[in-house]
Amino acid sequence: MKWAVISVVVVAGWLTTCLFTVDQAEFAYVTQFGRPLAVLDGADAAGLHAKLPWPIQTVQRLDRRVQLFDLPPAELLTHDAQGRTVDRTLTVEAYVVWRIDGPAGVDRFLRTVGTAEQARAILGQRVSGRLGAAVGTLPLEEIISVTDPAAVAVRADRLRDRLLGPAGEDGDLRDLARQAYGIEVLDVRIRRFNYPAAVRPEIAKRIISERLRKAAEYQGEGTRRAAEIASAAARDAAVIEADAKAAAQRTLDRATVEADRIRNTAHALDPEFYAFLQKIKTYQRVLNDTRDVLLLSAKHELFDLLLKPPKPTP
Repeated sequence: MKWAVISVVVVAGWLTTCLFTVDQAEFAYVTQFGRPLAVLDGADAAGLHAKLPWPIQTVQRLDRRVQLFDLPPAELLTHDAQGRTVDRTLTVEAYVVWRIDGPAGVDRFLRTVGTAEQARAILGQRVSGRLGAAVGTLPLEEIISVTDPAAVAVRADRLRDRLLGPAGEDGDLRDLARQAYGIEVLDVRIRRFNYPAAVRPEIAKRIISERLRKAAEYQGEGTRRAAEIASAAARDAAVIEADAKAAAQRTLDRATVEADRIRNTAHALDPEFYAFLQKIKTYQRVLNDTRDVLLLSAKHELFDLLLKPPKPTP
């Protein structure tokens, strides 16, 4: 009886291997005696499925999602034909985005690569070689001296196209990965560029020197523009002052003419009284300008003016 129960349990456990589930994030690779039988894509075949019990049929699961891995930092030489840079070596960090190339690529992936770790090793080696070749043809200034965001994006896209596109005997990386390994390479991007630690102090000195030179240029430009502004302001002030003086003189001339006209009109009304006023003014100016004592006869004209002034014409 004991052995019968054990046999039933073993058989029941063995029969449970006939059922398996497929998750939406995976491929289920079904083989029969080691030969590929079917590939179930979790995108449209997720759920419970049946198969022949182990070891007749087995299921191997693979991640169908997009995967990303970083390449190890690499010190690469840039192209510098003129020899103007402090050091031509750059530390480059990049990453690769990939996934298994659908159900059709599962069998090829398992036969040539096997695991995600091996896929990262293969892709990393190929992309690193392409990256070194691509960076080696670019001037250093084109890689690290771009400050405009739009230009940075253009540079990144151009370098991405070179990494993914045809390169030497390998051809297009995307076609190569799909046909040889069942891998779809979605993207290769540069995460950052940097100088190696050994040359960073020298780079810092050069940056400081460059900034000081730029500051001197700005100061010189500021001094020149300040002088131009001061000169223009002085010139404008002189023009305004000259215009104001000319306007004042014109106003004064018009006032003088108007005063002469009014005075002449008034004089024409009483010429005798006008002559009297003019004589009084003359004597007043003479007497004010001298401190001498004047001895005048009682019959002098001055006394006649003072004692017998003419009467205004009514």
